[in-house]
Amino acid sequence: MLRYTLMRLGIFAGCLLVVWGLVYAGAFPRGFGDSNLLWVLLLSLVLSAPISFIVLRKERDRASVQVSQRVDRMKANIEANRSQEDDAVDEAEAQGQAQTSS
Repeated sequence: MLRYTLMRLGIFAGCLLVVWGLVYAGAFPRGFGDSNLLWVLLLSLVLSAPISFIVLRKERDRASVQVSQRVDRMKANIEANRSQEDDAVDEAEAQGQAQTSS
C-alpha cells in the first residue's frame, strides 16, 4: 500500500511541475490575484487523478489483494480467539457443574 501511495504522490508531483511550468509559460491562465497556488494545485489534482487511475491499475489491484488477505487473516484470528474463549467458558461451566454435583 505504501508503494501505491508513493507512486500516486509521484504522479501528482509530476503533474504539479508540468502545470506550474505551463502556467508560468502562459499556456494556462494564472488565476485571480493570490489564488495562483490554489489554481495550480487544483489543476494538478484534477489531471493526476485519471492518470493515476489508468497507470496504477495493476499496482492498485496488487494493493487490494494484499489488503483483502490481511483482512482475511484478521478475521481468522478473531474467530480463533472466539473459539478459544468459547472452549474456556465451556470448560469452566463443566467444572462448575462437576463441583456442584459432588
